[in-house]
Amino acid sequence: MRKVLTGGRVIDPSQDLDRAADVVIEGDRIAGIVAPGEAVGDAARIDVRGKVVTPGLIDMHVHLREPGFEYKEDIESGTRAAASGGFTRVCCMPNTRPAIDTAATVRFVLERAAQVGAARVHPIGAATRDMQGDVLTEMAELKAAGVVAISDDAFPLQNAETLRRVMEYCAMLDLPLLTHNEDRALTHRGAMNEGYTATVMGVPGMPRVAEDIAAARNILMAGCTGCRLHLLHISTAGTVALLRQAKQQGLPVTGEACPHHWVLTEEACQGYNTDAKMNPPLRTPEDCQAIREGLADGTIDCIVTDHAPHAEHEKRVEFDAAPFGIIGLETSFALVYTTLVRPGLLTLPEAIARMTVAPARVLRLPDGAGTLRPGALADITVLDLDAVWQVDRDRMVSRSKNTPFHGMELQGRVVCTLLGGQVVPVERPE
Repeated sequence: MRKVLTGGRVIDPSQDLDRAADVVIEGDRIAGIVAPGEAVGDAARIDVRGKVVTPGLIDMHVHLREPGFEYKEDIESGTRAAASGGFTRVCCMPNTRPAIDTAATVRFVLERAAQVGAARVHPIGAATRDMQGDVLTEMAELKAAGVVAISDDAFPLQNAETLRRVMEYCAMLDLPLLTHNEDRALTHRGAMNEGYTATVMGVPGMPRVAEDIAAARNILMAGCTGCRLHLLHISTAGTVALLRQAKQQGLPVTGEACPHHWVLTEEACQGYNTDAKMNPPLRTPEDCQAIREGLADGTIDCIVTDHAPHAEHEKRVEFDAAPFGIIGLETSFALVYTTLVRPGLLTLPEAIARMTVAPARVLRLPDGAGTLRPGALADITVLDLDAVWQVDRDRMVSRSKNTPFHGMELQGRVVCTLLGGQVVPVERPE
C-alpha cells in the first residue's frame, strides 16, 4: 500500500536536499519526494509535522555479539536497539565465537538477521582465522557470502608482512580494510589513557602514540598496496592529523569517530568507572577538540558508535579486569545533535551525511543505502529536534546497559524508524 510521510522537513544529503516536503512510499521503495500536500492518490498518511525526515541512519561499526555471546546482546536485541536509535543498517564486527571468518558464519548472521532483525545487517569478515593475526581467511569466499569489509578490529594486526598480504587481497577483491590502530607493544596491560588521571588512579596507561604509530604504518601500507583503508574509532589528535595528510596526498584512506571520543575525556574514568573503559580509551580535551575539528572540516568521514555491549557482572569488577566497551546505538544521534549541531560545529545536513551517505559510500552498500532517491529501499528515520530527554540505562532496549552517559540530558530524539516502508515497533522498557 502507498504511504506518505507528510508535513516534515526532509533532509537527504545524497541529493543535497533540505526542504519542506512529503515522502511517498510505494511498497518497500521510495516512490518520490513531492511538494507539501501534493496529491498522490490513495495513500495512508503518516503525520510528521514539526519533525525531520532523513534516510535511515547507518552505523558501520557495531558488535552484535551473536554467535557466541548472546548473554551480552544478540542480533534481535541489537537490531531493536539500532531501530530505537534510528539506525536501519548496522555493520557487525567479526569478534564473535566462532569469529566471522568463514562463509558459513557469514550466512548464519545473514539468515538470523533476516529472521529476527529490526534493521538490515551487513557482516564484516575477519582478516585472519579467529582473528589470531597469522593465517589469512578465505576473503574471496567471505565476499561471495556477503561481507562488506574486512577487519580484525579489536585484535589489530601487529605483523607488517601479514598486514601487507591482507591489504593486497583486499585491494584485489575491492574490499575496504577497517583497522583498529594500536601498537600493542606500547599498550600491553594498559586499561585507560596514559596520563595524569591514570597515574592518580594507579591504572596502567595506553599512550596516544600507540594509536598514531599504528595509523601511520597502516596509511603507508595503503599507499603501497592500493587498498582502501578505513581508520576505526579515531581517538587522538595525531591520528586526525595523519588522516588529514593522507587525504591531501590523495591516498585511499577514510576514517570515523564515535561520540564518546569527542564528548568525554579520561576524567570520566575517575572513581574507577568501568562504564567509561573502552579501547581506544577516552583521551584528553585536546584530542576531543581535534576530533571535533576533524569532523567539522571533513577530515573524518563517518560517525559511528562502536556499540560494544557487556553484561553487568562483567563490568562490575576491578577496573583493570573489566572488558573494554560501551553501548551507543540509542544515544548516538542525540549526542551528535547536542554536542555538534547545536553548538554550530556541523550543520544538521552535514551531521546526517556522516551517519548516512558517507558510510554507505565507504562500504559501497547496496540497495540505495543512505538515500531517499526514488527506487531506493524505504529505510527512513524521523527525528524530533525539540525533544529533551535524560539518558536512563534502565530504559535502554539493548540487552546490556553499559553506558557512560547515564543521567546526561540530551536534545534530539528518534521518534520513528521505517524499514522497507514499515514502521519498526520498538518498546523501551518502563
